[in-house]
Amino acid sequence: MSVVRETIGFAERPLTLETGRLAKQADASVLVSYGDTVVLVTVVHKKVLEKRDFLPLLVEYREHAYAAGKIPGGFIKREGKPQDREILYSRAIDRAIRPRFPKDMVDEVEVIAYLLSYDMENDPLPLGLIGASAALMISPIPFDGPIGALKIGRINGSFRVNPTNSELQESDFDLFVSGSDGEINMIEFGGKEVPEEIVYNALEYSIKYIKELEEFQKNFAQKAGIPEKYEYTRIEVPEELYKRIEKEYGERLLEAIFTVKKQERKSKVEELEDEIKNNLLKEYPEAELEISQALTEIEEKLTRRKILETGIRPDGRGEKDIRPISTEVSILPRTHGSALFTRGETQALVVTTLGTAEDVQKLSEMDPEEEKRFILHYNFPPFSTGEIKPLRGPSRREIGHGNLAEKAVAPLIPDEEEFPYTIRVVSDILESNGSSSMASVCGATLSLMDAGVPIKNMAAGISTGMVSEGEKYRLLTDIIGLEDHFGDMDFKVAGTDKGITAIQLDLKRKGLPLRIIKETFERAREARLYILEVMKKTIDKPRSSVSKYAPKVAMLKVPREKIGLIIGTGGRTIKSIIEETDTTIDIDDIKGLVIIAGKKKDNVENAKEIIEKIIEDVELGKVYKGKVIRLANFGAFVEVLPGREGLLHISEISDERINNIEDVLSVGDEIPVKIIEIDEETGRFKLSMKQADPNYTLRNRKNTNNQNKRKFDRGRRDQKR
Repeated sequence: MSVVRETIGFAERPLTLETGRLAKQADASVLVSYGDTVVLVTVVHKKVLEKRDFLPLLVEYREHAYAAGKIPGGFIKREGKPQDREILYSRAIDRAIRPRFPKDMVDEVEVIAYLLSYDMENDPLPLGLIGASAALMISPIPFDGPIGALKIGRINGSFRVNPTNSELQESDFDLFVSGSDGEINMIEFGGKEVPEEIVYNALEYSIKYIKELEEFQKNFAQKAGIPEKYEYTRIEVPEELYKRIEKEYGERLLEAIFTVKKQERKSKVEELEDEIKNNLLKEYPEAELEISQALTEIEEKLTRRKILETGIRPDGRGEKDIRPISTEVSILPRTHGSALFTRGETQALVVTTLGTAEDVQKLSEMDPEEEKRFILHYNFPPFSTGEIKPLRGPSRREIGHGNLAEKAVAPLIPDEEEFPYTIRVVSDILESNGSSSMASVCGATLSLMDAGVPIKNMAAGISTGMVSEGEKYRLLTDIIGLEDHFGDMDFKVAGTDKGITAIQLDLKRKGLPLRIIKETFERAREARLYILEVMKKTIDKPRSSVSKYAPKVAMLKVPREKIGLIIGTGGRTIKSIIEETDTTIDIDDIKGLVIIAGKKKDNVENAKEIIEKIIEDVELGKVYKGKVIRLANFGAFVEVLPGREGLLHISEISDERINNIEDVLSVGDEIPVKIIEIDEETGRFKLSMKQADPNYTLRNRKNTNNQNKRKFDRGRRDQKR
């Protein structure tokens, strides 16, 4: 196969697709380049050898450290298990392409995206999805493409297509969107309380650019050649078997499905399914999988039809009804903050822990940021759905849901200057029946306020589902698991009373028209405001102080040029402060921040006062209580502030003549001195004792000399004895 390459200018940068040079034993491979970011995407399929009733699609995105000219950190100098970002990117690509395969296809498909070169500015995620779409198009794998994918930002009120990582720092939001044929099929959004209208306008703005990318891929595929798609494997249910199940058991299945309680519903459906299988397997002994497939299709068909025709849902609610909500805070005695958020049969226990600067999370070599101080983790134990599974490390789903909840709350976390803590929130799902990630957002808000974190606003989230047939559809507020399973979408929207902070759209259909997205935004906002009012009845503002069990932290903003004074020669100054006050001190010399942490508030305040004195500027004409550091023939050097010493000339000690400075001063003496001159260029200053207190030295020093002489004479007599 010859090398095929196609390039267009997209958002002021060249975007290139290439095939025929790399990874030629895959079913198809595409090299995607944008700026100096390069991603290789390969696709491979394998026809199924044994019967199954699902599409085993596996999407893997991986980053090589060499892509950014780096060597992996740690003891083992190679890439290991996937980082969180790799998992999140894999999930995003998966969600976009999965609905484009035939619904009844059961063959194995694997999509692998390798980041080969990274300029740290052009995000590889859109390239990974574009590459996957293009590779599937030129492969023999059945796929309904192409799909366009891009990022949108908003800087100074204007939308920006594919903003760089640097530009995103100035953007109101980070929107990753994909779609085709004028519809949207996947959304990932994180923003700073952005009004629904602006988010909608951004999605509308993206459509024309998505079309450009669709045409680009079509031209590339025509040049590369589109092979004939192979006849995929499917589970074929005999028509007579399907009709018999529907006729004989349809009403009983529908009655079992429309049971209010989840576990009761599950038991009824499973019992009836077992009865149906036992009866039919006598006549169709080789059709166990076909019977299961028929049951799934019939259950989905009956459920969707009843919701569409009546608006009544399996648990008896109407379209807009939200399940009963209860909230509690401070339920755990020794944690820094805790909350229990329950909505129907979904329950999240959310706990906040406050840490110091030492607890920040160090990010991987490929992340634009080096560290983050707000972390939200999500756990989904098997008992939450009444199941038995071994407990392993976090699943891809847990990482994805945790990231979504973190994205929803992160814009509300106070700046480090205001609240100098590292913050970790953990959401443990104790019960699950739909939208546990949005329950985590609500629980996190309550838990943070209970911990005394001065968050900027309260956030809540809701998931909206949909069932549709042709042009007819119904939106379902606060979906349960069954509605997610049999429905067309899971549209999660989180935010505050001011706007949206996070979105995740997961579709089972090929796309969603903008008008339905707009309606979903309105429905989600209505639900969100209701949930916020319920939450406010439990706690409506952050507590005035942190838990007595939390570390005590203070922060100082200092001029960068004075950081050296705090550290001292060889680190002696900062070490002495740490030892004296029993605290830890972290210095960010780029931001000019000094963060002090300790178990006792008094110790932290003491360390803070010492540092404030070190960085304090001397004032002309001000009188200080100074300490004599060393003596010279011409005077003394006196420390007026920690690390700041000036010259006290012998002529400025007293109006009386002094022949020998040691007659009046000794190292370690504490004396009043006045700043009489400051050199603006060098910062050096001169002192006067006589202007501060003209009688102090002679009056007190003579008494001190006599006392010292008596002590010295007594010591010599003791030695002679």
